Amino acid sequence: MTPPDAPAPATLAVVGAGWRAEYILRVAAALGDRFEIAGLVVRDRAEAERMRQAWGAPVFASLDELHAHRRPDFTVLSVTREAAPELIVHSVRAGVPVLTETPPADTLDDLTALFRAVGADAPVQVAEQYHLQPLIAAQLAVARSGVLGDVRECRVSISHGYHAMSIMRRMLGIGFEDAVITASRYTTPLVGGPGRGGDPVSESVLEAEQILAHLDFGDRHGVYDWAPAQNRSWIRRTHLLARGERGEIDGTEVRYLQDFRTPAHYTIRRMDAGQYTNLEGRFLRGLLAGQEWVYRNPFAPVSLMDDEIAVAECLVRMAAFVAGGGGFYGLAEASQDHFLALAVDEAARTGRSVRTTPQIWGA
Repeated sequence: MTPPDAPAPATLAVVGAGWRAEYILRVAAALGDRFEIAGLVVRDRAEAERMRQAWGAPVFASLDELHAHRRPDFTVLSVTREAAPELIVHSVRAGVPVLTETPPADTLDDLTALFRAVGADAPVQVAEQYHLQPLIAAQLAVARSGVLGDVRECRVSISHGYHAMSIMRRMLGIGFEDAVITASRYTTPLVGGPGRGGDPVSESVLEAEQILAHLDFGDRHGVYDWAPAQNRSWIRRTHLLARGERGEIDGTEVRYLQDFRTPAHYTIRRMDAGQYTNLEGRFLRGLLAGQEWVYRNPFAPVSLMDDEIAVAECLVRMAAFVAGGGGFYGLAEASQDHFLALAVDEAARTGRSVRTTPQIWGA
């Protein structure tokens, strides 16, 4: 039961009826003391009825219909990157803050046009969740602690494009600096793994396209190493390596110097409830770096997998943002990460180095 003095739940509306829209709705429903689903916007009539029955929320055919019925604290856009800009502009002009999926627009021209249409101070945040996943958040916290020294190189093999760029920039402390990018693309065979629909139903061998890119930011360097078939693969693990002059993070292993004659090493360890004879419930308590908590799950004891915890963090931070708090991943950052990802794709496609230039959102 919600305490009588607890703040009222934030109201949100969700635009879309796809896999990701329902993912967000599940997370919001799991945090029912924090969020209320004010409505859904779904154009297809059959999908609208399915969503109404599934979520017990009113469904509308357009944002205008939603706003005429009820104006939520914020709207979550879970639509294609091609459709998002028009809906972002519509919501901003209607005075309703927006949390939009990644990326906020498709091409460089689209990103530029969107930023010009809404401006730098628009009430828009982007639901980039990877840097909020517990292990990545813990790795970033270790890097920021200074124990590694100044992190000047990292290798990211965690997810595609803009997701990887967001982690790389944070690990290196990069803002909107220009980069010289070189990349190569090749294919190798890989046995397919599970997808959004569940486990594979038969063995299939894919021609997995791999992109390996080097981003030179001057005094800092990032390596992007990714194949789309790696996503959800049981046999291609994700990986993050970051190095400073005093130490490195290699996955969950941290090595550093206490002084020039004293090496130290520890493993970042998960603390999960509900294992073996533990009867507290099934949830992540947090992660330990040596003897210190480097990450505590703010939603414990709610049972959420790591990516759901990260999405929950996006929703909570969005609620704080519309209540007057600071932004957590705005349109400028999201545009820069997608811009870098587009430049990596260009370098891989052409085989030529690409030098990025300042964009309107980095001014």
